[in-house]
Order: sequence, then C-alpha cells, then structure tokens
Amino acid sequence: MSDRIMVVEDERTIADAIAYALRREGYNVEVFERGEAAVGRLDDFRPNAIILDVMLPGMDGYDILKSIRDKGRIGVIMVTAKEDIANKILGLELGADDYITKPFDMRELLARLKSLLRRLQGADGKPELPEIRLGQVALYVNKRTAYAGGGKLDLTPKEYDLLAQLLSNPDRVYTREQLLDLVWGIEYIGGTRTVDIHIQRLRKKLGAEYGDIIQTVHGIGYKALGGYGDH
Repeated sequence: MSDRIMVVEDERTIADAIAYALRREGYNVEVFERGEAAVGRLDDFRPNAIILDVMLPGMDGYDILKSIRDKGRIGVIMVTAKEDIANKILGLELGADDYITKPFDMRELLARLKSLLRRLQGADGKPELPEIRLGQVALYVNKRTAYAGGGKLDLTPKEYDLLAQLLSNPDRVYTREQLLDLVWGIEYIGGTRTVDIHIQRLRKKLGAEYGDIIQTVHGIGYKALGGYGDH
C-alpha cells in the first residue's frame, strides 16, 4: 500500500506540480487549497505526511499544525516563501519535521519526503513499542499520548518525541547534537539551544513531582533517570 500524502497549497500551479511529481513516485495524493478542508479530511484520508504551505487563506499552516497534534504521527514538511528564520522556527516548534523554501527543486522536495517517511517508519524496521513507561511517567505510542502520575500531559509533537527518545533508553546520555539528529532529523536552524528549551518545557509540564526524571549531564547533554520511581 502506497504512502498517503496530503498537499495543502493555495497556489494551484505549485500544488498541481507537487501532486504530479508525487503521483509519479507512486504516492496516493490528495490536494487542498484551504486549511479547513484539509483538516476536515484528516480522519478519513489518514495521511502519512503533509506538504504544507504556511501562508494560506483562512486557516493557515500554523493553525493546521496545532490541529493535528492529536491525530497520531503525521510527518509535515512546511513550504514557505518567507526568509524570516523566526517563522521557520515557529513551524518547527509547532511540530513540523522539515521545511523547504520557495522556489524549490522538486527533486529536493521528494528527497526530503522520502527521508521523512523513512524516519517515521523507523530506520531499523523494528515495530514501535505500544507503551514506554518509566516510573509513573507513561507514553502510549499508538495514540501518542503521555501521562505522569495518571494525569495527561499536553505535549507538542516535538516534546513528545523528545520525551519518548529519552524514556526509551533510560540512563543513556545523549548530547544535544544527538537529540537534534534523532528527534528533529535535520540540521536544525535553531541550533542546539532548541533542545534546552524543549527540556525546560518538558520539565515544567511534568511538574515538580516528575520533572527530575530528565537529568542534566553537565558538559554533555541529558538522560532519563533509570529506576525512576523505584527509590
């Protein structure tokens, strides 16, 4: 079964060119000019990835990113005409996996999409564990939900991925660069500081009782505390 790709782009000539290139590669493609129509189709089409223009009439790309947080793991490549780094960072912070700036070479877009789909499927081909648990912190992978002490955590996609990476390998020390590569999967334009920011947000959302499950390893990076909750 071919991967399902949703294209959300209001410039018809660009949308048609992307759709044509994707279909030639064997993807199942649906195209939308408005964000509201795309969001309304998510549950039925269940895309593996979305090629998402940022500037759209009505519901823009940022609104769409916020709306898909509870839809499971959907890869997102932002398409933007903006050169402002802050706008690109905002999209990545809201859960986009990659971005490409107009005008772009279609071969580059296809390469980025293939790379993203491989990351989503797992480079080693191993199935994801249905549950990741460390002490009273639990992640349910199929639903992409997280709980601490029984309370549900409101995490962004990248916060969830970062927490899952750490909890999957307790006591393993990750450098900031490793976490950027594993969680963001690209040379992140915000630099390693974005890891620190996400760790701070995770600790705040985990609260005083569970925030210290994430340990700082000074001069190196971060780890999840193995045996957490056993002491």
